[in-house]
Amino acid sequence: MVEAQPSIAPHPDIAPLAALLGTWRGDGQGEYPTIRPFGYVEEIRFGHLGRPFLTYRQKTRATDDGRSLHAETGYLRCPHPGQVELILAHPTGITEICEGSLTIEDDALRIELDSSSIGRSGTAKLVAALSRSIHLSGDTIDYSLRMAAVGEPLQHHLAATLRRD
Repeated sequence: MVEAQPSIAPHPDIAPLAALLGTWRGDGQGEYPTIRPFGYVEEIRFGHLGRPFLTYRQKTRATDDGRSLHAETGYLRCPHPGQVELILAHPTGITEICEGSLTIEDDALRIELDSSSIGRSGTAKLVAALSRSIHLSGDTIDYSLRMAAVGEPLQHHLAATLRRD
C-alpha cells in the first residue's frame, strides 16, 4: 500500500491568494466589435508547488457545439502585499504580463490587473493591451476581461461566473 504524501503548504508570499486554489467551472459570454457574440464554458485550475506563485491553467469550449475555443497557462504571483502579477502564455502566439492590485475585504478577494507587456509571435493577431478584473466571494469567481486588439481601443471582451468544484 502506498501512503499518501502530506500536502505541501502554500508559500507564505501567496497566502493572500490561497482562496483561489482549486478547480473552478462556469459559463461566460464574449463579444468584440470584430466578432459575433458567443457563449462559452470555462475551467480554471489554480495550484501551487510550495513556491511563491500559483500555477494557472485555463481552457474554454463553445456552448453551442463544444469546440475548443481558447487556453492559457501561467503563474500568479504576489511579490508584495497588495500587489499581484499574472504571467501567461496563449497558444495563439501571445504572451501576457499583467500587474495590479489585490484587496481583501470581508472574506472577498478582488484583483485588478493591467498589461505591462504583451509579446507576440510574427503570426499572432495584434493585441495592444489587456485588463482583467477578478472578484472572489465564497465559492464564486466573477471576472471580466477587456482587450485592445486589431485596431480597436481597450473595451469589454469577456465576462464569466465560475464556481468551485
